[in-house]
Amino acid sequence: MPQHPPKLSVIVPCFNIEAYVPETVASLVNNADDSFEFLFVEDRSTKDQTYEALLALTKRLKNSRVIRHEQNGGLATARNTGIDASEGRYLTFLDGDDWLAPGYLSDLVHHIERHDVDFVRTDHVQVFGLERQIHRAPEGRRHTPLDPRSSILPVDDTTMVDYPYAWAGVYHRRLLDKGLLRFHDGLRTAEDRPWIWDLHRRAESYAVASLRGVFYRRGISSSLTQIGDVRQLDFFRSFDLVLAELADDPEATRLRKKALRNYCVVIAHQLLDRGRFERSVHARLRQLAAEALGRMTEAELNEALVGMGEERVHTLRRIRGGMKGVAA
Repeated sequence: MPQHPPKLSVIVPCFNIEAYVPETVASLVNNADDSFEFLFVEDRSTKDQTYEALLALTKRLKNSRVIRHEQNGGLATARNTGIDASEGRYLTFLDGDDWLAPGYLSDLVHHIERHDVDFVRTDHVQVFGLERQIHRAPEGRRHTPLDPRSSILPVDDTTMVDYPYAWAGVYHRRLLDKGLLRFHDGLRTAEDRPWIWDLHRRAESYAVASLRGVFYRRGISSSLTQIGDVRQLDFFRSFDLVLAELADDPEATRLRKKALRNYCVVIAHQLLDRGRFERSVHARLRQLAAEALGRMTEAELNEALVGMGEERVHTLRRIRGGMKGVAA
């Protein structure tokens, strides 16, 4: 008898996370179902035996495969490799150093089937050592189909495009046919910013489910959020992609205001976190920040900075003031 294609594909990019592989794989064993497939993309780890650990531990996980890159490509490219290899009707993501609560994947599938939407987004739990902290998806309307565009604005409030985590949700394969779901190859951080904007601008329907089964580790040394090297600066390319892709949108003027505010918030955050950057990287950060802010008109910048707080506003204006011909 011909085998049915899997109902759900779980894509797990892995890079230098050997210490966390046992817990990650164990959580997937506790979520396994004959209709689920698990695709681990090993992105040529450089500091440990992540690949060997995956080969050993996934032997007890049904319908699992380990795909190894020829060379390191970054998180966006690793996810794309998993997407290309997947066969499920629905797709979801899990970072290799995070884990899931038992039964979470079945709950995801239940919600996307129940609402018959393009995608479902969920809450998650952030983990700092022994501390657990629930982070809710910003959309308050729950368990009902919504227009994804209706969750982009307002400009000065936290909305669903400010909640870009790809692993906090599940996505229908039909989005791939629309040219959605894939990430911009080579982005090493902030890869999910253009991705989430594209999803909310171009998908037709989504829902938010009050599920809290994803456990997201924060503060670990291998995480890109903790590393102060040049990879962090990819967020400039990410936001430039968002702005470029907005240009042809029928609501470009309104949505650009939101994107510029997001951009300014992230630039300010990175500038104020200077202690974690190598000196040369911090100098490059300042240069790229000045150029990005210099591309904004004074009116756009004034609107973006409303209510952002004195410290952030002062930091951004000081950087932008270094641009020739631009008033501080």
